[in-house]
Amino acid sequence: MRLGRKILLACAALLGCAAPAAFAQTIVPSAAPDTVSVTVYRDPNRSPARAPNLNWLNGYALISETRQVTIPAGESEVRFEGVASGILPQSAIVSGFPDGVVERNRDAYLLSPGTLLDRSLGRRVHLRRTSLATGAVREHEAVIRSSADGAVVLQTAEGFEALRCTGLPETLVYDRVPAELSVRPTLSVRVRSGAALTANVTLSYLASNFDWQANYVATLSPGGDRADLFAWLTLASNDDTSFPNANTQAVAGELNREAARADPALGRALQLQCWPQGRTSDIPLLDGDFGPPPPPPPPPMAMTAVDSERIILTGSRIAMRAEQEELGDVKLYRIPEPVTVAANSQKQVAFLEQEGVRVTMAYRRLLDPTDTTEAVPAQRLVTTRNRTAEGLGLPLPAGRLVLFANASDRPILIGEGFLRDHAVGEDVEIVLGTSTGVRSTVELISDTADGDDYRLTVTNDQTRAVRFEAEFRIDEESGFRPARRLDRRDGRPLWTVRVPAGGTAMLRYRILEGDR
Repeated sequence: MRLGRKILLACAALLGCAAPAAFAQTIVPSAAPDTVSVTVYRDPNRSPARAPNLNWLNGYALISETRQVTIPAGESEVRFEGVASGILPQSAIVSGFPDGVVERNRDAYLLSPGTLLDRSLGRRVHLRRTSLATGAVREHEAVIRSSADGAVVLQTAEGFEALRCTGLPETLVYDRVPAELSVRPTLSVRVRSGAALTANVTLSYLASNFDWQANYVATLSPGGDRADLFAWLTLASNDDTSFPNANTQAVAGELNREAARADPALGRALQLQCWPQGRTSDIPLLDGDFGPPPPPPPPPMAMTAVDSERIILTGSRIAMRAEQEELGDVKLYRIPEPVTVAANSQKQVAFLEQEGVRVTMAYRRLLDPTDTTEAVPAQRLVTTRNRTAEGLGLPLPAGRLVLFANASDRPILIGEGFLRDHAVGEDVEIVLGTSTGVRSTVELISDTADGDDYRLTVTNDQTRAVRFEAEFRIDEESGFRPARRLDRRDGRPLWTVRVPAGGTAMLRYRILEGDR
């Protein structure tokens, strides 16, 4: 086989055989962008009650880069190195070449154990084996005869075998890295030009592995009727590429977008499997090899402002602040200075500070009027209205909130909750959990032929009066007869009462016969 190949090469040299068209192209690398803009969109399927899973981000980003590229006359392949590893190649738009783009290729394959083996299929490599008895290392030539999926089949002078199925520690050594493999995520395009020139090119594309959310910190006043509100804009990236000095922004709102992720084949792990008699589980992994696929992602981790090892704080209450802009139905939060969106990291930028926001601490129970239960803890929540009169009056993106109160000049955590996206003018309600100090009991006090009489009793063991709300889960009031006139919320009867400190409040009502 080697002799035949030499004869063919000699023939090509003597007869002046034309090289394939692929080798006639000039490869023009573009190592890095001159400027870059990163716009991060939230995971559309993640509830604001859940923090982003830092190991599995399902939001995305729109990356826009400008690069200066010098191309020769004729046809050439331009390689945009350093794009996001989560790039969605089908979304890429390239503009700035005078004659346009002839062909847009998928990402260049990333250098990894799996892709290195795949792109070396049919080529000779060196197989190193270590004797368990003596520690001696022997090296053999081998030809790769299968891909990285499953058992890696090698052909040696002794025949065919699977890697790591001999019971001996062994590894593969490659003489070179195939030219089509890249150590950095790369997108390539084929262009044609009538003359050599330098072009200012814009590359825009979508990339997965990003997400963001708002993180609110509120401090309740001693009277419990005001709160100082501060918020961080938290950006998260699981991408392997960093974007230094990027013009960065985040978009709040719901966009209709098909779910898509980057092709996992662009950088693959090496998965080794033996025949049943193999004992690879007893063989330690060698440097440079990868074992079985990783376990499923762990449960989501909370994103907090104190995780100093994983969060970069940018800006302060005095310095840089994200600025809000209107984009129709969505809101854009722009960071006014270029920042670095680092690989596999988080960044927090201050974007809101409102002092003295008028709030109300309330306690609520959603109940079936015939549900006779004793001492049910009330749901605790903080409410306000997103208006200038209450100290707000600006769009509030969805996110998590922690509420503090001062005790002996020290902050004490009194609750955590979340809020959805709120437009200006909307009511804001943030559930903080349940309260053991405010409880309610429903009792059946009489059973007659005309109907049943019930009593709802609320107790408050706190040192201050509280606002309590009981919302009855009935859509029609034909059979519900409260002893006093009630308000309504979303079409349901609503009893609102102020329960004194250390006191009680009661409501009587009847359920008519036939509606019980």
